[in-house]
Amino acid sequence: MDSPRRPVTLSGAVMAHPKRLKEARLLAEADPEGRIRVTTDPEPEGRPTALRTALVSWGCVAPDATHHLVLQDDVLLADGFYEQVERVASRVPDEAVSFYAGWEARNGAVARLAALTGSPWAYTLQEHVPCQALMLPADVARGYVRFQEEHGEGWPYDVVMQQYLNSLGIPVRFTTPSTVQHDEVPSIAGNSYHGFRQATLFADRAEEPATYDCPRFPVVPFYQYGDARCAVRRGTEWEYLETERYLRREGLLDQCRTAYAAAGPGALPERVTRAVWATGFALGVVTAGAPEPDPAVAAAVLETLVPGGLCEEYTAAELLAMAPVARDLALAALAEGRRAESRPVAPEPGAARLAVTGGDARFGGQLARLLGDLGHRAEYVPGVPDAGDLDGVPCVVHLGSPADADLTDAVLTAAGKAGVARFVLAGSAAVYRGSPEGPVPETALAGPPADPVALGWWQEEERCRQWGERTGTRVQVLRLAAPVGPHAPAGSAPVEWVHLAWTRHSLTLNERRAHQILDYRDMADAIGAVLAAPADRPVLNVASATYTEEELADLVSDVSRRTPREESREPGAERWTMSTDLITAELGWRPAASVFEGMRAMAQWYACDIHGDYDVP
Repeated sequence: MDSPRRPVTLSGAVMAHPKRLKEARLLAEADPEGRIRVTTDPEPEGRPTALRTALVSWGCVAPDATHHLVLQDDVLLADGFYEQVERVASRVPDEAVSFYAGWEARNGAVARLAALTGSPWAYTLQEHVPCQALMLPADVARGYVRFQEEHGEGWPYDVVMQQYLNSLGIPVRFTTPSTVQHDEVPSIAGNSYHGFRQATLFADRAEEPATYDCPRFPVVPFYQYGDARCAVRRGTEWEYLETERYLRREGLLDQCRTAYAAAGPGALPERVTRAVWATGFALGVVTAGAPEPDPAVAAAVLETLVPGGLCEEYTAAELLAMAPVARDLALAALAEGRRAESRPVAPEPGAARLAVTGGDARFGGQLARLLGDLGHRAEYVPGVPDAGDLDGVPCVVHLGSPADADLTDAVLTAAGKAGVARFVLAGSAAVYRGSPEGPVPETALAGPPADPVALGWWQEEERCRQWGERTGTRVQVLRLAAPVGPHAPAGSAPVEWVHLAWTRHSLTLNERRAHQILDYRDMADAIGAVLAAPADRPVLNVASATYTEEELADLVSDVSRRTPREESREPGAERWTMSTDLITAELGWRPAASVFEGMRAMAQWYACDIHGDYDVP
């Protein structure tokens, strides 16, 4: 229900680079009340970043202000924008409000859903806060400077704002259509390589909305970085997965593919056509319960689908040429999705139960869902299980850790009491640390290794093997390369380097070092292949790809942020890699997932999803 209006006193700032003072002054002067200041980067000769100017812009809240608005200098304002700001502040005085949602962002996809369902508002997904035009309650605005100084740690400005608002539980809503447009000028924050960026839907006149009710959509299909994906709300967490995987879980993938085949070949590249169709179809599925969208609005928001999804791959002219073709394809897919009948997929009646234990609960839950996609009745058992939790479970997959040996012992004890017949330890390639250069086979370890990290993993394996011998349970160990993907365990080079990239720190590279990584989907597929075969091999190595230091650094830069590099000549760099010939020869398993996509998913998770969340009614 809409709340009554409250009195508003507004202050504000335009955060500007000295090269853009003219543009910034025009934005400030557009306010008829003269309440907006122009604030500039105190170190314009320094490394480009919006953080320095943000301290000034959020540090000038007027003493009597109830709300503070900060604009960036590369925006255009709809007519009546400042009047709209006052209206919104009076109706939702305790929330953060953004007046822009870019077509390249997850929140641009939320804006697309809002437009298709006729909602003038939507709450954000967990992603960097859209800061092009952001209004905060004055007391909240006054606290930002201290938070950035204490917690910024090099994160981008819009991520620091996300961290700050989440720490306070302040919800972020944005208006649809946007009443601020991104002006196509070079980015002073060094973001020009992100390509042509504009609003998902822009109105050149800020109108009074019919309501201030604001949804938070539980499923958001989006097209980003050339990939069709969905955000799915699960309790207090968000899962990000391929759109085709989401449709498969809903029993809709065959319908989607049949309709796609009937639509015939398109004029766009197959990869683009397929992703646009899947996104449009999923949008139809999740909006099927809403009234038929306004045709003009639907056409407008679907015309921005390809520019948002491919803005880093194509020029502005190329994107604008592709947009109408993609729009018509997406409109056809939208109509098909609205007509589709969901039949959520359930495990086969005879499928055996499978318990996943150990590790981070979010990673374990994700793994259980991926195993469910392979037909297993898989569930994640959090914490310390007892025999009752594993009753009737013939197989346990345990995410091991030498740092949590007590948990492993507790899982083994519970598994023994429950009569579990098969136990798979998801171990680590780190057990080979200190090995000589070259491909290392599973038989390389004849006894405890000398390296202390390797020894910890070897002892974890031995604990499970000895328990299996005592109880007569079949035990298998999977020595896994560094997992990459959402919720990837901390401590590996990919996770550490993504952190360094996002927080503007250099990477220190040793040209002699080698790395192996394992895509999180390949990990599930490998476990599925192991479970589908007799437990004949006690140890199997699993990896998706091998990289040199330079190659891995290039990959991290491609999926996150371009990062300075330094050279290291430290002795003793690890140059060994695991041989995965055995799992291929014995089980026919080969990596099939796109490692680039998995790394991108991990980078986006790390940038957007590790900073908490807020609750809304």
